[in-house]
Amino acid sequence: MTQGPTRLSALTATRLAAGYAAGDFSPVEAVREVLQRAEAAQAAVNAFVRIDGEEALAQAAASAERWRRGEPAGPLDGVPVTVKDLLLTRGAPTLRGSRTVRPGDAAWDEDAPAVARLRESGAVFVGKTTTPEFGWKGVTDSPRHGVTGNPYDPGRTAGGSSGGSAAAVALGAGPLSLGTDGGGSVRIPASFCGIFGLKATYGRVPLYPASPFGTLAHVGPMTRDAADAALLMDVICGPDWRDWTQLAPAPGSFRAALAGPVDGLRVAYSPSLGWDVPVAPDVAAAVRRAVDALAGLGAVVEEIDPGVADPVEAFHTLWFSGAARVVQPLSAADRELLDPGLREICDQGARYSALDYLAAVDARAALGRAMGRFHSVYDLLVTPTEPITAFAAGVEVPPGSGHTRWTGWTPFTYPFNLTQQPAATVPCGLDGDGLPIGVQLIGARHADALVLRAAHALYEAGAGGVPGPAGG
Repeated sequence: MTQGPTRLSALTATRLAAGYAAGDFSPVEAVREVLQRAEAAQAAVNAFVRIDGEEALAQAAASAERWRRGEPAGPLDGVPVTVKDLLLTRGAPTLRGSRTVRPGDAAWDEDAPAVARLRESGAVFVGKTTTPEFGWKGVTDSPRHGVTGNPYDPGRTAGGSSGGSAAAVALGAGPLSLGTDGGGSVRIPASFCGIFGLKATYGRVPLYPASPFGTLAHVGPMTRDAADAALLMDVICGPDWRDWTQLAPAPGSFRAALAGPVDGLRVAYSPSLGWDVPVAPDVAAAVRRAVDALAGLGAVVEEIDPGVADPVEAFHTLWFSGAARVVQPLSAADRELLDPGLREICDQGARYSALDYLAAVDARAALGRAMGRFHSVYDLLVTPTEPITAFAAGVEVPPGSGHTRWTGWTPFTYPFNLTQQPAATVPCGLDGDGLPIGVQLIGARHADALVLRAAHALYEAGAGGVPGPAGG
């Protein structure tokens, strides 16, 4: 039986796939509704680079026929997905938010590994989502595509750099999106937009082409809940020879691992990582409630900091050097087309020496060892995802904050790109302005399934998730 208007676009991927299998509705019906939501999201917040309506409906029709025959291509057959416009998608240019990328410069005939795995599973590609230029900052605006607003208040930022993906999921334009995270770029916008986001252990999800930001850069799921993220991870973690840094296949299914217990988990709750970071009172209170919920589920919670210093200078050295490498091939004329903030960090990155870079690598290794030691005692570290909620759209830092770069207001995300640990954000409340708040769950390297299990337990207990935005 066909669902009512907008009902299908509100379903999770898990529920869509179950509905297809039961014959309750078809992929064509679901995709048609999702395309309507995508157009509405584009009008409201500028979440998309492109919406591929005709192609998506053709893919949905092919999926409907496979379901009719009882031969789905995979667990996501017919499920609508969006892809951040940093990841190669066959048949569409990947413009990276930059006026320096010309659609005619490449054949655009190759999928990134995660995109390829989704295509093999029969997923339906709705469109490409916005990013700041080359994904360089924690908000989403670019010279090529303009500013992406927040679904809860279009005058506020969606966060970044996967802001278009977060906004699309929040507004019903597909339950799944692929984002990238080099310093928080999945978790920041997921937190600001009230959805779930996971940065998996580095190498767990294959990536190609290799990022100029090196082993800071991850691909991650952006979804309505942890169960959908686990389902997506089971698909996108498939091996791909093009990424020589990928990990061995995960032992078992992430989705199956959700059923494991939380009782007895050793949880370290750190309200600010022990740094002098002012956390907004509404944020602190919501995160505290999420921690209490974990304790109520049987986790053994201790309030303790990991005892590490803020690694921002090492991160800047690696990040700014990567940005300089991105633009190195550009002509002087093309450099003038770049986001001015990107030009600034590229100029700084070009001034670092090889010894500066290696000193940052050493600092990174020391941080990784310290966190490895910490996780020999604690299964999970819990922090706010962000110390604040979404601020004005179109600026890199909150007005009047005194910060000069985006890293100044997101101190809890980039450390765990340096250490390559799995880290997820779970929506856990709204502030006084009705803006989403996220709690961050961090595990030891390779403990992706544990992070997903704890996040899923919060959803199951009613402590994860927030009311959707108007029109979502």
